[in-house]
Amino acid sequence: MIPNKPPSRAVLLALPLLLIAAQAGAHTGEGINTGFASGFWHPILGWDHVVAMVAVGLWGAFLGAPPVWVLPVVFPLVMAFGGALGVLGVPLPAVEAGIALSGVILGLLVAFAVRAPIWVAGVIVGVFAIFHGHAHGTELPEAFSPYGYAAGFVVGTGLLHLAGIALGLLTRSESGRFAVRGAGGAIALVGAAFLFGLA
Repeated sequence: MIPNKPPSRAVLLALPLLLIAAQAGAHTGEGINTGFASGFWHPILGWDHVVAMVAVGLWGAFLGAPPVWVLPVVFPLVMAFGGALGVLGVPLPAVEAGIALSGVILGLLVAFAVRAPIWVAGVIVGVFAIFHGHAHGTELPEAFSPYGYAAGFVVGTGLLHLAGIALGLLTRSESGRFAVRGAGGAIALVGAAFLFGLA
């Protein structure tokens, strides 16, 4: 299981990232002058990316160890592969729909506290990671190094996963489980809004 920490600390750990994300309205930041910084802010400044990546951490919290630590490693690794495909110009159909669906599906998995074998969870997370990575890769600013950009979006993604894991610590109590499942439902609704062009 996840290490024993008070739920209030979990919320405090996750709050700064969520507040940063709440101020954002675009995928890429204006005025960012390095590849790493641009890559770092790319996932954090897009709600469609934020909800899916936080959901990975939340779902891992329901699954317990080792998935709680494996899934946040699988996602950025596979995402980096998807990013390389995007940088190379390899076409991938329905990227935006895949990103939106990741919020819907991952949110529902959290909302219903779905238990899955680790390999199934890894495949689900990995498939969605390819879409997120491809979007990052195709939106690479021409002036920046793809290596610094890739490192930045992997680190930014990892922090969003950690925010989800921190919030997932609330699952240690019955009321906390209810709150996390509610957050999963909200994530699914945000994903659906992106899927149907409402956001």
